[in-house]
Amino acid sequence: MTTDPASAAPAAETVLLAAFEGWNDAGGAATAALEHLHEVWGAEQVDELDPEEYHDFQVNRPVVGTGPDGQREITWPTTVVAVATSPRTGRRVVIVHGIEPSMRWRRYCSELLDIAAGLGVRTVVTIGALLADVPHTRPIPVNATSDDADVRADLDLEPNSYEGPTGIVGVLQHEAMARGLRSLSLWAAVPHYVAHPPSPKATLAILNRLEEHLGEPVALGELPDDSLAWQHGVDELAAEDTEIGEYVRQLEEAKDTAELPEASGEAIAQEFERYLRRRDRGTGG
Repeated sequence: MTTDPASAAPAAETVLLAAFEGWNDAGGAATAALEHLHEVWGAEQVDELDPEEYHDFQVNRPVVGTGPDGQREITWPTTVVAVATSPRTGRRVVIVHGIEPSMRWRRYCSELLDIAAGLGVRTVVTIGALLADVPHTRPIPVNATSDDADVRADLDLEPNSYEGPTGIVGVLQHEAMARGLRSLSLWAAVPHYVAHPPSPKATLAILNRLEEHLGEPVALGELPDDSLAWQHGVDELAAEDTEIGEYVRQLEEAKDTAELPEASGEAIAQEFERYLRRRDRGTGG
């Protein structure tokens, strides 16, 4: 597959954002964040991967339905590559959204990175969401790590200390670094007792973190309202089930105790700066 990069040079370094449905996407939070960006930034699809090469269709089945023209059609599970231009900085952002493949992961990553090279990508950001012992009533943690020492120094990130089974995001990170690309990974922690998608509060947290890394405010639309409604719904669940309610209180206590030293003026200033950026761009939450 070939993709023609735009003729004009981007105003800032081209970055690739990637998220995959499945094991790496608790609550659907990571893929929902990229779907939101795709919509609000008017991304245009430029390529896709042949699903025949990478998917077991008994695991991820194609879907049959009626198309806009009234004809029956089949939609196959695939990986889509789209390109958007961020409205403030003019940065080219490559958005990769797909389902974690069933096979040939190295070939899959190689094909994606070949497309990325044709689009001038220099930085790869993989995005995931995991189930964790965190309370739904507190801000959703989004952890940023990198195996790249230069990236860690530039962005003041921690090294990735995880050891164990990995998903396609881990393999893509590894292959990107092997090609000399800058790379980092963002992971949102979704409360494990409300694991079913959607998880708008986690999606919102991911978008807020992407705002920081891209230096670009994101129009949030109805996401803040959806996040609040989601939290109220889980509040009602906890109120009706004493066991869940007590568990949430224990998580809240542990979280507040651990983060008390971090309630600093710097954290408040960062949140205020985010608010000002959105206000100046008319993208208020």
